[in-house]
Amino acid sequence: MSIAAPSVHVRALLTWLAVYPAITLAQVLLGPPLAGLAVPLRVLVITALVVPTVVYLLVPGLLRARAVLLRPRR
Repeated sequence: MSIAAPSVHVRALLTWLAVYPAITLAQVLLGPPLAGLAVPLRVLVITALVVPTVVYLLVPGLLRARAVLLRPRR
């Protein structure tokens, strides 16, 4: 038996659970070095790093963890 695909609400929650800490960490680590740049350029740099990280690593990892947690026990 396979696990059903998550609802749009669950996907939104999992995405937020990946995005919020990723942006926070990026701000903490990159905020000071990028402080001299204009806000649109800072946002461009941070999102260029955060979006691929979230899409290719964090959300798939959260989906795998969800599948493991929902897998029926033998």
